Amino acid sequence: MLGFVCVALLYVIVLFFSTVVHEAAHAYIAYLRGDDTAKNAGRISLNPMLHLDPFGSVLLPFILCILKTPIIFALAKPVPINYRKLKSPKIDISLIAAAGPIANILLCALSVLIINIIRTFNIFKSNFGSTIELFLYVMFTVNIVLVIINLIPIPPLDGSKIVTCVLPKKITMRYLNLNPYIYLTVLFLIASSKIISRFMLHILLLCGNFFYK
Repeated sequence: MLGFVCVALLYVIVLFFSTVVHEAAHAYIAYLRGDDTAKNAGRISLNPMLHLDPFGSVLLPFILCILKTPIIFALAKPVPINYRKLKSPKIDISLIAAAGPIANILLCALSVLIINIIRTFNIFKSNFGSTIELFLYVMFTVNIVLVIINLIPIPPLDGSKIVTCVLPKKITMRYLNLNPYIYLTVLFLIASSKIISRFMLHILLLCGNFFYK
């Protein structure tokens, strides 16, 4: 029981950290593309208190835990963007949106790199080494899940903003203003569907086999 609680706590810590890195990446790329709105709001920061959202960061994962869904994830407070300040809004919106998933992919790659270094050189031979390896594996798993979910092209997820660079302006506005209940329904289906959870598990296994060769 204690072991399960420790792993669950580790999962929560990694989930919050990865979500914060995701949002900070959005804010940083927005600043590079000319919009300092998020920077002025202090969002280019790894301070979780600046990114936490009452629903997405606290209530949503809590509900998923209560419902015992196969997949548990969290969402942070959206990064404020002033599109008028961007150098090339149509392209920059997609770049800013892609920054979050890319940050998560980099965290995946970093965790795998460190794991392989530990295994190759037998740096940690004690229980402490096993704990570090578990932490890195959870980091890898959580970030893969965040990448998959955020790349779904349904507003306001990042995938919807990435595809806007190829959509006409009129369609883009209607698309990004889809009923938010569609988004919540999709998230619930993702979290509760055994089929989707198996699909994600297969992706995790494929990524794990690729990286751990």
